[in-house]
Amino acid sequence: MNSEELSKNHTVSGLLQKRSDLFNEAERIRDRLAEIRNDVTALDRVLEAFGFKGDLDAMMPRQKRNVIFGTGELSRGLLREIMAAETPMTSRELAQNIISLRGDDARDRKLLSEITRRVSKALRKHREAGRIRSMKDEHGNLLWEACRPRKLPGPAGQLAAPSDEAV
Repeated sequence: MNSEELSKNHTVSGLLQKRSDLFNEAERIRDRLAEIRNDVTALDRVLEAFGFKGDLDAMMPRQKRNVIFGTGELSRGLLREIMAAETPMTSRELAQNIISLRGDDARDRKLLSEITRRVSKALRKHREAGRIRSMKDEHGNLLWEACRPRKLPGPAGQLAAPSDEAV
């Protein structure tokens, strides 16, 4: 092995180690955050036990709003995903695709739940506007697809209006 390959292997090894260290640190931070939330909940119970009647939420320092998507960004992304899909997709599948497109970790359950909730709300608005439609699968989950014009039997080139049959 020449010195260039040795240097390249050493660099790759170092980068892999750094990546592993960062994932481990992120996991430790998530665990610590869960501990802190549990401690705050315990403190709230103790305050209630001592008869505190004030508004605890109002006493908390204001937290910075977490902006995940820019104006219309989620809606545009969802429409692109649905239009490109060959089969109907669930809100969760769409959320996983959006998370992956953003470069975030789709294994993060809290993020996936948050994005799935936002996706569902955006999809309902698109359905109300007639851009997409939903139907239930055998388990009762909603599947989403684009409202594509269908050809009518009759004169060639005549298109049907989007159907509301599966809303």
